[in-house]
Amino acid sequence: MRVQLALNVTDLDESIDFYSKMFETTPFKVRPGYANFVVENPPLKLVLFEAPTAGGTLNHLGVEVEDAEQVEAAERRISDVGLETTGIDDTMCCYAAKTETWVEGPDNKWEWYVRTGESETLDNVIVSGDGESAGNCCVVEGEDGSVVCNVEPAGA
Repeated sequence: MRVQLALNVTDLDESIDFYSKMFETTPFKVRPGYANFVVENPPLKLVLFEAPTAGGTLNHLGVEVEDAEQVEAAERRISDVGLETTGIDDTMCCYAAKTETWVEGPDNKWEWYVRTGESETLDNVIVSGDGESAGNCCVVEGEDGSVVCNVEPAGA
């Protein structure tokens, strides 16, 4: 397991350079407006979303696990203590195929997930505030390019 930190950044190239130096590693994946680091020490999944007018803000937090059974166990545990989740979903999102569940905390959204494959597109992502999201993925909203995550509790 590793904690995921997803940040909105003003300048993707500048941020890639900074985090590459800080964590002594290069990105695992870079796509337009997106970079994904797998940091070994400390164990961290660092995801950067380019959002020129929302840079310096938290996008969401997450926990990357090793298999779908761990996602299911986390979802059961979280639900059993009375927190609402999105339920388990197999989705294409943020340049990856995933099995995931989301929970919205008092101030932040959390994703528990396992990456099950790759994608060359930001599937399930809205590029303007005019559409509707298909899934629980991160969404680019509004004219300012801000990136947020669409989290709907199961049964909502």
